[in-house]
Amino acid sequence: MSLEEKINLAAKWIVDSERLVVFTGAGISTDSGLPDYRGPDGVWTRRDKGLPPPKTPPWDQVKPNPNHYAIIELMEMGKLNYLISQNIDGLHAKSGIPFDMLSELHGNLYFMKCMSCNRKMTFEEAGWDKAKWGPGYRTNQVQKDQPDCPYCGGRIISSIVNFGDPLPYDELEESIKRSTDADVFFVIGSSLVVTPAANMPGIAKKNGAKLIILNKGETPYDYATDLRFDNYIEEVIPPILEKVKEMLNES
Repeated sequence: MSLEEKINLAAKWIVDSERLVVFTGAGISTDSGLPDYRGPDGVWTRRDKGLPPPKTPPWDQVKPNPNHYAIIELMEMGKLNYLISQNIDGLHAKSGIPFDMLSELHGNLYFMKCMSCNRKMTFEEAGWDKAKWGPGYRTNQVQKDQPDCPYCGGRIISSIVNFGDPLPYDELEESIKRSTDADVFFVIGSSLVVTPAANMPGIAKKNGAKLIILNKGETPYDYATDLRFDNYIEEVIPPILEKVKEMLNES
């Protein structure tokens, strides 16, 4: 199929869907100035070539890009059932996706999480001073007088999931449930090699969802996909969104 034919088919599936789940990786944030990991100029790609890591702007200055806002538009049109992300950059939350429609399986740079009640809160809301108590990672030793959860008194930690840490149980469970129930599962900008997050497309496909993958570079699920885009995200997402709007207006 031509790119235009694939865009039209993806738009039709989205319009017809009742339980669209979008799954994002680092590729969706490259237009915000953040590098991906395994793309043509990604962090690991450059490392494997003996090159220094790509330059990035200060994280607190990074803003959502049109690809993030396209997902917001799908939500506002009533076409997004749920969003699962591997990204820690917080850009989906900044764009306006509410936490009850979002699982951030690897955490969020700007938020802490209570290990008891699972509430998310900013470092400011938690009263956490990084200069005094450090980053607050799960593996850090509990320090004297560090803040407890303002909601339940439990231990609060950075929501960032480092290598070796367990994924947030509540968000992982919700992701599995939503993936199981999905009728269309749309992967955007992920090479799908970091598990268990990368298991979600397989769960969706196994339970009957149409699987769309948009990623520059191979993924382990390319053999199982119903529609595969090996394009840059900005070449695909805006025209799909426009086509969805057009189809909805005609119906």
